[in-house]
Amino acid sequence: MKKQKVNRKYNFPDADLYQMAMDAIRLAKRDLEHFKAGYEYDSHRLKGFHDRCQRFVGMPDDDELLGDQMVVTDKKYEAAEKLQHAIRSVMTRVRMAFSNRTGRYRKFGTAKMGDMTDAQLLFCGRRVIRVARAQWDFLADTGLNETHLERLAQACKAFELSMNIQQDKVADRDISVESRIDLGNLIYDELIKVCDIGKDIWAETDRAKYDAYCIYDSNMEQKRIAKGS
Repeated sequence: MKKQKVNRKYNFPDADLYQMAMDAIRLAKRDLEHFKAGYEYDSHRLKGFHDRCQRFVGMPDDDELLGDQMVVTDKKYEAAEKLQHAIRSVMTRVRMAFSNRTGRYRKFGTAKMGDMTDAQLLFCGRRVIRVARAQWDFLADTGLNETHLERLAQACKAFELSMNIQQDKVADRDISVESRIDLGNLIYDELIKVCDIGKDIWAETDRAKYDAYCIYDSNMEQKRIAKGS
């Protein structure tokens, strides 16, 4: 069964989540005696919250992961061009023996090579080697030799490796993004708990300290002030 997609519980940037969490941790440290006495929220749990935040900020974001993916994709394109060149080098010699309208030529299956998918291009390169060796006697006078086919075989190998590396990077990116969302959601949940406790502590005794724990209310108030100015 396919795993269900993980969604973020918050709709603001990860950098803002981290900063809000660190602010809440700072406030909770100040008020730790109240947290411990009334809510069983001790320094050990607060340290765990802090440690998760540090792991979170140390994780690569999607821009970094996308950049890595783009690097290996460019290398795959380079390997594809080298493979296409190696195929064309063989086919130039094949055309010296066979018209491109003959069955012997079409067996190589290189038509519309530029439109092929990665898998089709790799398959094509290996087919060219196989078909060329099967018709070796007919190609003897074209200058085609084992060196050309070996060069093509190496180009196929390099291209396949570049394909695998790119696919691994795509998978790594998906896994990392999901892990970042999971951790971000845990941090967000803990942030809400800390802020709820903090507001409950100061609700009736200190308005300023109460407001410091208000994530959304304070933001909305700032928006209202900005809109009225």
